[in-house]
Amino acid sequence: MFTLRIIIFITLIVPLNYKLCSCQCSHAEYEIHKQCCPMCAPGFRVHWHCTDDTSTTCVPCPSSTFTDEPNGLTGCFPCTVCDASRGLRVNKKCTQSSDTVCGPLERFYCIAKKKGYCSLAVQHSECIPGQYIKQAGTSSTDTVCAYCTGDTYSNGSFSSCLAHTKCEALGLTETNPGTHSSDTKCGNPSTAVAITAPSVIVTLILILVIFFSIYIWKKKQSKSTGKGYSVIFCSMRSIVVFFI
Repeated sequence: MFTLRIIIFITLIVPLNYKLCSCQCSHAEYEIHKQCCPMCAPGFRVHWHCTDDTSTTCVPCPSSTFTDEPNGLTGCFPCTVCDASRGLRVNKKCTQSSDTVCGPLERFYCIAKKKGYCSLAVQHSECIPGQYIKQAGTSSTDTVCAYCTGDTYSNGSFSSCLAHTKCEALGLTETNPGTHSSDTKCGNPSTAVAITAPSVIVTLILILVIFFSIYIWKKKQSKSTGKGYSVIFCSMRSIVVFFI
């Protein structure tokens, strides 16, 4: 009885298992019309499927198309276009055996990927006045900004906050105090003196010329030379005291 069961099992199972195995193709083959055909290499596509007498006929992918794996396809995939409106540029051109590799534009960073490559990028954030760039943006991360503190400032483009200028240390006077977004403004206190001094000298020269003219005139008109000198001397002394 046991021997009969074994015979029945072998008779039913073995042919069925053989039939199942015969329908499975190897990793380097593809099934078409219940027949296993050799695959085309990356960069190629099927032109004619195999027959009982011939192998698969493969042809190269046309321009702007590709296949990146062994395949049994009759058409190649179109190459990806790196769209600038999506913040992308070409990092690696498409070939017959590989797709285009897109990357972020300059000053952009990737926020979405497809098959490990960037498919969408956005522009780096910009720091505002009063902030400094704590961490510069990369192709995969955004810019990190931080606020200035204490007596420091930044216009938003500095990698660190700068200390406010000390006008007194430079021998200058402070005209506008510094803020977190701008430096202290200094003025030169000697500027006003430098501008005024020439004017005073010119004025004194003019006065001396006038009084010298008056002196000559008085000398001619005065009967008493001593009296004329006295008047001129008193007048000039009054002018000098006025300017001092």
